Amino acid sequence: MEHAIGTRSATRPRVGDWVVNVLVLLVTVAIAWTGAEIYVAKVIDDGMQFDLEMWRYAKYIKRQSASPAIGHEHTPNTRAHLMGADVAISSQGLRDREFPLAPPPGKTRIMMLGDSLAFGWGVPVEKTSSKQLEQMLINAGHDVEVINTGVGNYNTEMEVAYFLERGHKFQPHYVVLNYFINDAEPTPRDRSNFLSRHSPAYVFFASRVDMALRMVNTGEKKDWKTYYASLYEGDEGIGRVAAAIEKLAKYCRENNIRLYIANQPELREPKNYPFAQVDRMLEKIADANKVPYIALLPTVRDLEPESLWVTRPDPHPSAVAHEAFAQGLYQFLDRELKR
Repeated sequence: MEHAIGTRSATRPRVGDWVVNVLVLLVTVAIAWTGAEIYVAKVIDDGMQFDLEMWRYAKYIKRQSASPAIGHEHTPNTRAHLMGADVAISSQGLRDREFPLAPPPGKTRIMMLGDSLAFGWGVPVEKTSSKQLEQMLINAGHDVEVINTGVGNYNTEMEVAYFLERGHKFQPHYVVLNYFINDAEPTPRDRSNFLSRHSPAYVFFASRVDMALRMVNTGEKKDWKTYYASLYEGDEGIGRVAAAIEKLAKYCRENNIRLYIANQPELREPKNYPFAQVDRMLEKIADANKVPYIALLPTVRDLEPESLWVTRPDPHPSAVAHEAFAQGLYQFLDRELKR
């Protein structure tokens, strides 16, 4: 009996062994993670990785808004170099120059509402559709200024909330609500964790896992066509869009502001566009609110798709696409301003 007890005692792990094992594990994880951070920083991060650049945008340019309806907003007076383009945010929270709240006498003011497409993700500020449109109208003899209020990851509800709370203070004569197919998403909530806020390696590898799941289409993640189409299954997503547009249209009518809806297409397959049904839904909402509808798909349908993208993995509009969108808006607004 004593011998058996002694044998068990000899094989029982000691507290000191557990401590050593835990320390070894922690040191190993720390070394591996440090290596991953160095690898991403020195090898992967060339300033054109979409996921890393969006992480920087959220970290250095955006902040949570005091208004739950707006969700998040640009941090005033911030700067960064993102996706190959300099980004400077004004004291008014805009990727634009400073504007007095009241338009100068005789000047027509146009306000562009939108998300990262209107913001001009991946293109210089002067190449955004807002600034190209402004220059086209000025060249045509119109005394105008175009204010770009686009913010990445906004949806239609957030854009309308921004305008009704803040944007209207700029007293625009014309408002263009720029719509993109993912604007039917619900307002995003902050679900970040410590690693997602502070670790580029975590952001990079988590994004690659997400893309792998999309490619194998396991059902956990959806490819882009399926995902966008799913936003319009049932009435929830399009119902939020319709309610927001109705609210904006009512305000504009009551305050003598001309409102337009410009539909910016998804750019991966402009020739055989897969979302015609969604476009018809949006046009029907515009008609119901007596708001002119501007379809921008025809401006890019015959262009080479890859020329329209910031990069192959990132189909945000390139400078070429922004110019095409600006041309489509110009042709419409030039006629309106001549009335």
